[in-house]
Order: sequence, then C-alpha cells, then structure tokens
Amino acid sequence: MVTLQHRYTQNDHVICPIDKQGRAIHYFEIGQAMGQRHLAIDIGASSGRHIVGEVIDGRMVLEEVYRFENGLIEKDGHLCWDMDKLFKNVVEGLRVAGERGLVPDTIGIDTWAVDYVLLDADDHRIGDAVGYRDSRTQGVRDLLEKQHILSFDEQYMRCGIQYQQFNTCYQLYAQKAEHPEQLASARTFLMVPDYLNFLLCGVKANEYTNASTTALVNAKTMDWDNGLIDRLGLPREIFQPISMPGTVLGTFTPEIAERVGYSAQIVLPATHDTGSAWLAVPARDEKAVYLSSGTWSLLGCELRSAITTPASAQANFTNEGGYEGRFRYLKNIMGLWMIQNVRRELGKETGALPSWGELVKAAEAARTEGFAATVDVDQPAFLAPQSMVSEIRQACREAGKSVPETAGEVALVVYDSLASDYARCVQELKELTGTDYTSINIVGGGSNNAYLNQATADATGLPVFAGPTEGTALGNLMVQFIAEGAYPDLESARRALKDSFEITEYQPR
Repeated sequence: MVTLQHRYTQNDHVICPIDKQGRAIHYFEIGQAMGQRHLAIDIGASSGRHIVGEVIDGRMVLEEVYRFENGLIEKDGHLCWDMDKLFKNVVEGLRVAGERGLVPDTIGIDTWAVDYVLLDADDHRIGDAVGYRDSRTQGVRDLLEKQHILSFDEQYMRCGIQYQQFNTCYQLYAQKAEHPEQLASARTFLMVPDYLNFLLCGVKANEYTNASTTALVNAKTMDWDNGLIDRLGLPREIFQPISMPGTVLGTFTPEIAERVGYSAQIVLPATHDTGSAWLAVPARDEKAVYLSSGTWSLLGCELRSAITTPASAQANFTNEGGYEGRFRYLKNIMGLWMIQNVRRELGKETGALPSWGELVKAAEAARTEGFAATVDVDQPAFLAPQSMVSEIRQACREAGKSVPETAGEVALVVYDSLASDYARCVQELKELTGTDYTSINIVGGGSNNAYLNQATADATGLPVFAGPTEGTALGNLMVQFIAEGAYPDLESARRALKDSFEITEYQPR
C-alpha cells in the first residue's frame, strides 16, 4: 500500500489545505472566501449531507455543515420514502449553512436514481413515493414480454439501460396497474432530486443523468423515447423537458429564502449520485476502470457513445447518461448494502453497533485463520432481506461452501465476494469494449476500506487507486465550480483533484 503525495488534510468535518509547516489552513473559519461558495446536497438511501465547497489557489476545499438520516418506511403495504421529512432536512441544512456564515452562491442536489413522484394539476403530490426496494415490480418484465407489449431486448437497443426489476419504467407500469387513477390524474413526473428542486425554486425539469435511468430516454437522441412511453401506456405530457448538468434552474422561492435566511441559485449537477461520483474519479489515463463504492458498487468506464449490442444486453451493462453527454458504461453490483445490513443486525444482537474498522479487523482475522467462502452478491435474495446474515449463510450452504458463523467470517464473505465480482465485471468490460484496462479507481465511502481495496487489486490483478472519499459530493460541486468559471472544463477540474485530496495505491500481490 502506497500513499501518494497530497497537500490537504482531513478531519471529521473539514478537508482543507496545509501550510509549509503542515498546519491546517481553515479558510472557512477565518472568513477568507476566495471566490464563490457552493453547496452540494448529497442524499443517499441511508443518509444525506450538506457539504460546502470553494476553490482556493486552484484547489478544492470542503466542509460538511449538516448531516441527516434517511431510509424507507412501510406504508400501505409498500416501502416508501418520507418525502416531507426529506425536504425538511434539505431546508434545515440550508438554514444551518447560513447560520454558520457559509452562505452559498449556488446549490446542487444529487440523490439515488430511478425513484420519482407524480404531481396533479395543482402540483400536489399523488400517492406515495414508493422506493426501488419495494416488491411491486416483481414480474413486470415477464408480463410485458408475455403480452408482447415490450421486450427487454428492444428496450435495451433503444435506451441501453440494464435490466433491474426496479427500473422506473417498470415502477410506472406497476403503479398504473395498481392505481390507474393516479396516472390518470398526473400532470407532472419528477424524479426525487427534480422534486426537491421544484420545492426550492418552483421550476420543473427532468435532469438528464437521472432521467436516463428510467429506461425511457433514447441513447442516441438523449431525449424521451415517446415510442416506448406510448407502448407502456404512459401519458407523454407528464414528462418534462430534459435539462443537462450545468443548467441554472432558478433561485429560491421567496418562502424558502425567508426560511433559510438567504437566496441562492440552483445549478443542476449530475443529479444521479453515481453520475456525480463518476466526475470525481482522478483517472490517470483513458484505460481506467471506475468504481463508485457505496451502498451500491457501480463498476465501469466512461464512453462517448453508448454500447447497445446484444452482447452488452446479455452481460447487463448499462449506458447511463453522464456530464456533457458522456455515458457511464457500468454494471450495478450489490455493494456495501450487504455489510451495512450485517452491521445493523450485529448491533441489534449485541446492543452496540460494531465500527467499520472492527468489522474489517474481524474479517482479516477470519482470513488469517483460514476461512474462505464467496457468494454471488447479485442474487435477488440480498436486495431487501429480513436477515442479511441468514441469507449469506443460506447462499453459502446452497453453493456447498463453508458456512460463516462468526461476525468476522460473515464480513469476510461479503468483502471477498465483492472483490470476486469486481474481477468478473472487469473481464466482461474488457471483452465488451475491447480495452485493456490499466487501473481501478475507487471513489466514495468504500474507498476507505483497505481490506476490500487490497482484495480488489489481488482479484483483478490491477493496481487500485482509492480516493477521494467524498466522490459524490465532489462531483456535484465540480459542476458548480465549472459553472462559476473556477475551472474551464472537466479535465482541468479532475487534474485539480489529484492535488487536492489523498489518493492511496494498492498493488496486486
């Protein structure tokens, strides 16, 4: 493991430059604003953060100002997002930023993909914001193909989006089947970050990177595919004009400005969190594999045109929309969701949540003692289980593998299984793109996991470069920085990442 030279230091809340004596320079604390100040509101499935960013002497400086919990709730037989609570936290974080004297000139919101809300003619929300882990979409693809409404192969050829049972197109069809009156009364379709933006500024727009995950946006035109929308019996008029990242959407409504104590412009980042994370990959060359490691692991590369071949469809790689019309050619892997659930279960059993470091040490100890087993992390059983630990043990048992008993053995199965799946996906990526890759670049919270990073290097035979950790928030802010003019383009912003944050190298053993 090699730590590359860096010029910034980090504590729990501030990432800032250091002077010649190695002392942290806290520009925020002494009020030395070196340009415009920006705010990334980065919301994941389990938590959200408000992170303020500035460019100082060409380098990026971040400070977290607010954090809140997020999660699904059970309502009327479905797993739903509490959108009112979510928006309340968005506004509270904006207020706290102002209270701390960190008033942003612009803000950008990113969230997970595929989920949405519908609004009626009076802009009131229709029904609940059902989450992607809900079971309502089970069997929808089979039904569409059996009734000759729409085949996945045709849809992939037009949109290039991988099959996931929770794709927005399937969610909308399921909602139409269960509640046809809701689609009939709908006048507006907004994805989760689109809806939050609408509540802040009153402007309706569907941002491109998130819209692409609906499997209803044509990969060639980068616009809604009305043919697919019609085939599914969805109303065309609910879909808004697609806006690209970098678009200035509007400013706070007077009501929001009064609640938070200031006004700011809303700039669209890549509102899909993976789209933002992809921007913050400081790749060394064009033969780099990108890996956004969080609740989901998203592994792939950046392309200028989509790959919608039958072989790509068979491998279930996706072509999600990216910044400047690029494509994120990647595969969804279950990711750290598995270990997050394991950790929660262990916490309930013992009354205290184990730290991430404790889980890693326990996994390393299990490996030293000779335990070894892997599972297919993409099994549907791991999507929303009652007990993740039980499902992992059952999968090992069915595969004829050693069954993990201790916490360390369960954690080891998760980490080694992820590394194994990464290696398989890299090989598929090589075959589909015809590229010999030279490195894997990991961003996001998972880049802190030294054991998983080393296991990934060993499994793939490629050097791993881990960091920055705040990949998603950084990518969000980078679009705002470019819109300000702090960097002329994405390439220069990516170069600045290497001078601004710690990158750790892991060589395969």
